[in-house]
Amino acid sequence: MDKKIKVALAGNPNSGKTSIFNMLTGAHQHVGNYPGVTVEKKEGTFKYAGFEITLVDLPGTYSLSAYSIEELVARNFVIEEHPDVVVDIIDASNIERNLYLATQLIEMNAPLVLAFNMSDMAEQKGLKFDIGQLSQLMEAEIVSTVGNKGKGKTELLDVIIRTSGQDRRQRIHKVHYGEEIEHELGEIGILLADKEQQLVEKYGSRWLAVKLLEHDSDITVKVHSREVLEAVTAGIEHLKSIFADEPEIVMADRRYGFISGACQETVKTTVESRHSYSDRIDAIVTNRILGLPIFLLLMYLVFLSTFKIGKYPMGWLEQFFGWAGITIAGFWPVGSESWLKSLLVDGVIGGVGGVIVFLPNILLLFLAIALLEDSGYMARAAFIMDRVMHKIGLHGKSFIPMLIGFGCSVPAIMATRILENKRNRLTTMMAIPLMSCGARLTIYMLIIPAFFPEKWHGPMLWLIYLIGIILSIVVIKVLRLTVFKGETTPFVMELPPYRMPTGKSVCIHMWHRGWMYLRKAGTIILAVSIILWAAMSYPKPSEQSLADLNPEQAQQKKLEHSVIGRIGQAIEPALKPLGFDWKIGTALIGATAAKEVFVSQLAIVFAVSSQEAGADGEKSTQNLREKLQANYTPLTGFCIMLFCLISAPCVATIAMTRQETNSWGWALFQFFGLTALAYVVTLIVYQIGNSISG
Repeated sequence: MDKKIKVALAGNPNSGKTSIFNMLTGAHQHVGNYPGVTVEKKEGTFKYAGFEITLVDLPGTYSLSAYSIEELVARNFVIEEHPDVVVDIIDASNIERNLYLATQLIEMNAPLVLAFNMSDMAEQKGLKFDIGQLSQLMEAEIVSTVGNKGKGKTELLDVIIRTSGQDRRQRIHKVHYGEEIEHELGEIGILLADKEQQLVEKYGSRWLAVKLLEHDSDITVKVHSREVLEAVTAGIEHLKSIFADEPEIVMADRRYGFISGACQETVKTTVESRHSYSDRIDAIVTNRILGLPIFLLLMYLVFLSTFKIGKYPMGWLEQFFGWAGITIAGFWPVGSESWLKSLLVDGVIGGVGGVIVFLPNILLLFLAIALLEDSGYMARAAFIMDRVMHKIGLHGKSFIPMLIGFGCSVPAIMATRILENKRNRLTTMMAIPLMSCGARLTIYMLIIPAFFPEKWHGPMLWLIYLIGIILSIVVIKVLRLTVFKGETTPFVMELPPYRMPTGKSVCIHMWHRGWMYLRKAGTIILAVSIILWAAMSYPKPSEQSLADLNPEQAQQKKLEHSVIGRIGQAIEPALKPLGFDWKIGTALIGATAAKEVFVSQLAIVFAVSSQEAGADGEKSTQNLREKLQANYTPLTGFCIMLFCLISAPCVATIAMTRQETNSWGWALFQFFGLTALAYVVTLIVYQIGNSISG
């Protein structure tokens, strides 16, 4: 007895769906109407290779929304009738528009086959497809057909039979709607699983959540939970306030971005103009020759503005903490010694205040990154880097978590979840700390003005970020050739159409990241600053040993006698070849808790308290820079930045690596591996630089 297969034939109007239907069924077809609606239902039954195949020609639609009876009929058939295979007929000469329907079928986890019809016309238009790679990206087999000439019939039938024997599964490659929408989908999905279990069993929680956010009336009426509907309404309003557009419009853009990214990877030449203004811009910014220089120029402008604009609010904060230090110190008689005074002025204000003064620069950097992300350019930056990433054994999508690493390594490591291949994910995770996070920016903002003239501020900051990117590429290549050998799994690089960023969206992104920095300053950095202050202040040398010393010599003696001083002097021989002394060494130890602590620890070690601002208004940060300049050379300053860039990330990053890999082994490999790399690179740079200057 022949095995039966039910096949649904979907596709856009004028995609050649009827010619494919006729090619497969011949005269074995009949026409009726779907129950309850005046929509034509065409069916055909025929036998092939021991199978009885029933082919149902669904109404031609551009999407599977709830705007027309035809769309509802097509959608409901896929959901209610559970066809063994859905064949989506694609007009290969107009591929990007036609693939929109395919993205919705993918979201429904339908067992899918793509028939690239009119492939002869596509060829005439100069389109060449990498069918193998596109098939991997769409997770569906693709067959080239010419329906009106009967070409591809046998190949299509063979693929239908092969696909019908596969189990339904969740797809790996699916449209990612961006942080805000994905968050709302997750929240709604959790509520649905709790309140609407029957619906979830039938439709799946993610697909339901997508349709509810799209305000799909057919699905909305099926939901009876008031709590779910209220959450959906609140979610829609929240998203509208961020994007200044309906969520369904933004989600449609994301689907087209998914398609555009897949086509950029697999269509060699194209004369299409999907979103003409986006394509015209992309012709320049993703150009093989111009793309990378444009990306580097934009990043250079970002860093230049971080210095130029940020110095004004930074000065105001410096004045505030200077005033705060003087005011608090004023509660004690001039010249008096008090542990509480030292703790508040040197430990708290000197430590935490020395970090918070850089908040304007951090916010400016995050503002620029948010503008580039929300406009759609950052997706292009990842696409530009895709060519480089392919050569080193990763896909360009790995660059997305690395871009997030410019803000903070912790969410960047979490973002590697978009990479389903374990080797790719681990490789990316190991390299992410080489992206200069916002915390490292505080170190650069202290060191660069201390050792380099103003005209070099922007270029030096750009250079240190660029070194991080280049080093990450080298590390990735080495890891892929050694520890993480294996083939790279293809991904879709989403290229959403350009959008004008909304003020609210940009401010939310900027403040969210800025608040993480502030919260760290008020918790981790405060705690570490107090601990380091105590370690720097105790034990105290005897009064007799200080009797014949001037104030500066006495301060030096106290530091050397303290816990910090002893640790620093113990590790100094290992750091001396890098151009570092024990004071820098202790600051580097503090930086393992949080990179910003490096700045506060230097302020504490050099006893640059806010009270030193003095009556003439001299700023404590500038005072610290002057002391650094007096004690070290520009080469040492550059090596400090280099070591802080490469060396072991903060404890929060190590903890996140352990959590995401479920292994202390990989976390410790990252910690010690990067520290060793930092030592070797800094050693080479310092020794070469020292020999040249000497």
